[in-house]
Amino acid sequence: MTRIKSTLLSALFLIGVLNNTQAAAPALKGQITLSGAFALYPLAVKWADEFKKLHPEVKIDISAGGAGKGITDALSKVVDLGMVSREIHPEELKKGAWSIAVAKDAVVFTVNAKNPKLKELLAKGISQTAATKLYISGEYKTWGKLIGIKSEIPIHLYNRSDACGSGETLGKYLGGKKQENLLGTAVFGDPGVASAVQKDPIALGYNNISYAYDFKTKKTNPGIIVLPIDVNNNGKIDSDENFYSSSDQLIKAIAEGKYPSPPARDLYFVSNGRPTNPVVIEFLKYVLSEGQKQNVPNGFISLPKEKLKIGLAKIK
Repeated sequence: MTRIKSTLLSALFLIGVLNNTQAAAPALKGQITLSGAFALYPLAVKWADEFKKLHPEVKIDISAGGAGKGITDALSKVVDLGMVSREIHPEELKKGAWSIAVAKDAVVFTVNAKNPKLKELLAKGISQTAATKLYISGEYKTWGKLIGIKSEIPIHLYNRSDACGSGETLGKYLGGKKQENLLGTAVFGDPGVASAVQKDPIALGYNNISYAYDFKTKKTNPGIIVLPIDVNNNGKIDSDENFYSSSDQLIKAIAEGKYPSPPARDLYFVSNGRPTNPVVIEFLKYVLSEGQKQNVPNGFISLPKEKLKIGLAKIK
């Protein structure tokens, strides 16, 4: 009986020591700074909010300004992480850019909900060829040309003025061009293009899906309609190409590969060299694990397990 008591007391003592050790473990403290792509900004804010619930003593500052700002800020070490909505350039890798994919989304064409030819547009959609004649050669200047009907109503074409991943992604889709090759009135930021399209009945622009849809209602934002892509270029939107009525439908189509890539693309966090700050490392681990649960509800696509494993291995 004495031995049993002694063993029990020893076990209780060890449990107490372990509990005290865990209680004494220091809380995660520090600051993380991020800047860059408008595309990734809404999801990064959500990740930050959820991460701070787990680690209240961590401060996270996030600002949007375009993918170009994100990569520049990261390489110059102005921020810990740059948000980049395009592939990393070879010259950026040579300068020390370290990146991990954290989510996926897409660039979509947007028109005003009161467009005078909306019915025809939704039935016909926009093909890669037609989009090239709009944004690259400038051959299409009227809605009649785009739809193939008699109409001299002009197209007010909108582009981005800031160095952005969506512009580069669209250029890549339109024959491997660059953002500076795109035509149209230049407007700053994703919100700027969305606002321009909302105000102009004959506007045509492009947005990341997180600025085209309201993810509470799952419908397009007021005044905006997403223009379907005629993937097979047969002059009409077939039933298997018609997945734009809700953000959930579009996200599912992107995940299944029905939406072309580009303009679907991976989104990245970038730093100058592999991060060594423990707070940044823990945040990245969270994003590639529990944080992925926030992707779909907020209008993004979660990454495949294999890609997540690659990212986690790079962090380690």
